[in-house]
Amino acid sequence: MDVNAAVAAAAAIAGVLTGVIAMLAFRWSEREQKRPTRTSLHTDPVLPPGVDTVLSVLRSSAVVLDEADAVVKASSAAYALGLVRGGKLAVEPMLQMARDTRRDGEIRQVELDLPRRGTGRGEALAVSARVAPLGSRLVLLLVEDLTEARRIEAVRRDFVANVSHELKTPVGALSLLSEAVMDASDDPEAVERFAGRMQIEATRLTSLVQELIDLSRVQNDDPLEDAEPVRVDELVAEAIDRCRHQAGSKEITMAAGGTADLAVWGNRGQLAAALGNLVENAVNYSPARTRVGIAARRVNAPGGDHIEIAVTDQGIGISDKDKERIFERFYRVDPARSRATGGTGLGLAIVKHVAASHGGEVTVWSAEGQGSTFTLRLPEAGAARDRAHQQSARDERAAGAGLDEEAGRATPTSPDSTAYETLPAPEVLP
Repeated sequence: MDVNAAVAAAAAIAGVLTGVIAMLAFRWSEREQKRPTRTSLHTDPVLPPGVDTVLSVLRSSAVVLDEADAVVKASSAAYALGLVRGGKLAVEPMLQMARDTRRDGEIRQVELDLPRRGTGRGEALAVSARVAPLGSRLVLLLVEDLTEARRIEAVRRDFVANVSHELKTPVGALSLLSEAVMDASDDPEAVERFAGRMQIEATRLTSLVQELIDLSRVQNDDPLEDAEPVRVDELVAEAIDRCRHQAGSKEITMAAGGTADLAVWGNRGQLAAALGNLVENAVNYSPARTRVGIAARRVNAPGGDHIEIAVTDQGIGISDKDKERIFERFYRVDPARSRATGGTGLGLAIVKHVAASHGGEVTVWSAEGQGSTFTLRLPEAGAARDRAHQQSARDERAAGAGLDEEAGRATPTSPDSTAYETLPAPEVLP
């Protein structure tokens, strides 16, 4: 009996000990599961509070890297630039910068030229990369696309160089001619001849300065601030009258036709200058006893009808390689011929800026030896005016709501263009 009692007591004690051990093991297991491990720290990094929101509104491409160089967060712009591929930073110099910053905590910045995504050809992508530590374990990479800024700077630099060259030519000619006049003071015929050349160079210099002023004006001014309905017939008549003397001296016939009673919406002075430049170019680059035609028509387009004003000549034509550059400032298809006609190389650049600022475009069809057709495409008065009023109303509502002016301003989109490059040149109307 005593033996049985002892066995039962021993069994009870053993059961209690087993229960205590099991409870302790369970508690220890729970504590180990809650403790952060090296693996969890590596695979589940957490952004500091508010960083995700800030990165989502930055204009820069943003990438956040963890301790293993894995991408924790990347903006859509970073993917678009090809910086992030397969969850990794794809640009080795930027990756090395991130590693160095993670090691010593120093902020680094560098400018790089990257190949375009998809192919190694074409214009390089210019970027500015800045790397900074983000907390104790993360690194933030901000990348700015500088490609467009560099292109604009190159255009500005070339423009200044071209202006200097173009101004130097007539100024130098005037200086030499004035010396010739002084040396030939006893020869009335020579003085008269040199004075005539001085007048030509002075006229060329005046034209160049005026076109520089016009180009600056159309680039800086908003033509729709003083916009009004402008009759196309009046623009055509003014352009023909402007070139009547040059056309008469070369026996060039100028003809106008197309749809009557059309109107566009914009700045009358700028539109007249643009169409006048097209007609003047057509006359200057046409052989004697040929025709120059100006025709207008209405075309249907998404968002409203447009007016096309086509200027057709029977001149020397333009090669395919020149067609890509004729709207650049100071570019000339035939420099020697341009000098003879007094051209400055700014006329088509002015036309391009006027068309773009009015929500339109200018296109060209041309074949060497067959002539050219330049088409100025502008929104019709009614449709353009309605869009302008709607935009003004949206801007006022945005301003009233306290929004930023830039956020409330809609970017005008260019209308679909008619591809005159694939069509035969339109006939000149008698």
